[in-house]
Amino acid sequence: MSREGSGPDLLSHGMGTTLVRPDWAPITLEEVNQLFSYYPDLEEASALTWHSPRPFSSATIVTTATERLFVKRHHHTVRDVTGLLEEHRFIRHLRTQGIPVSNIVAGRDDLTAFALEEWTYEVHRLAKGEDLYRDAVSWSPFLTEGHAYAAGEALARLHDAAEGFEAPARPVRALVSSFSIFGSADPRQEMAAYIAPRVALGKYLENRSWEQDLETVFMPFYAKLAPLLDVLNPLWTHNDWHASNLLWSDSDEQSGVESILDFGLADRTNAIYDLATAIERNTIEWLALDDQEKDDIVHYAQLEALLSGYESIRPLSSKETAALVAILPLVHAEFALSEMDYFMGIVKSKSNTDLAYDSFWLGHAKWFQGQQGQDLLAYLEQRATE
Repeated sequence: MSREGSGPDLLSHGMGTTLVRPDWAPITLEEVNQLFSYYPDLEEASALTWHSPRPFSSATIVTTATERLFVKRHHHTVRDVTGLLEEHRFIRHLRTQGIPVSNIVAGRDDLTAFALEEWTYEVHRLAKGEDLYRDAVSWSPFLTEGHAYAAGEALARLHDAAEGFEAPARPVRALVSSFSIFGSADPRQEMAAYIAPRVALGKYLENRSWEQDLETVFMPFYAKLAPLLDVLNPLWTHNDWHASNLLWSDSDEQSGVESILDFGLADRTNAIYDLATAIERNTIEWLALDDQEKDDIVHYAQLEALLSGYESIRPLSSKETAALVAILPLVHAEFALSEMDYFMGIVKSKSNTDLAYDSFWLGHAKWFQGQQGQDLLAYLEQRATE
């Protein structure tokens, strides 16, 4: 993976637009060389040239005498070796199908993930392309409509390539974007089943009116999705399709997608869920909802370009289009629950847990009840009839 650049301040993306002190300490050179002892084919690291601002792990670009590598470190409560290998098997499958994903470096015994003390590590060779969105936060738009179109094309190609990957859904893991609750015939039962093994999440929700919120906010949207569940064919998907997880052929406004990064949220969901996630991640500026002077929260031209690019490769049926409209208000719900469990159980931040509940889980769904959200859903419905 490639994350070009460096900076003097080791800060990370927070829950808003302001950089914050990271939850996880930066990776050190000594640490990298200890890790590289598990990789007989890698030379000694001589420098670290950049540190990632992403909040849920630590990552760095490493220089050796002959190459540069991307090293990522997870706390074992977020990803253990088994969890990382789930992602790596999917990446390797996509690579065999010609999808431009990162090249994972194998170490001893052909393993691509190693545990050292409380940490789990992975190493990737630098992927091709320019990191045009290196500093972009989640829910920020594309720079151009051309980028949106190219991202839609690339997502469709990834879905075509994923058709032959038959791994089951992932077991309970932190920070995974799954779709078990509203993809089921009984969301109330599945919500309880989702909470049960996540102890920190369960304790937090004891003091929130989640059952009432589920009934009044989420279930009316689910009622529109329920008749369409049969068109949502299970598929392993990326689930974090944002411009910052793509590398680009050049800096031109019509540049194409050169590489696809970061499969940490991947799981067995479905293509419509993944496409809805791409819409939610790139075309709605959630972090600007409180900006009274901003009236273009939804970037319709980029939305149109993203969908046009996708359908140029993988056209949607009328039922799939209807499912896309129905799933969009629900698409972020399960990952928001996973964030709550992470914030409460792993980094012990009550304030971030509250934010994830009020703004991300409940707030995003409620927005679709309001005028702007209803206008967006109406636009997608109208588009399907043209």
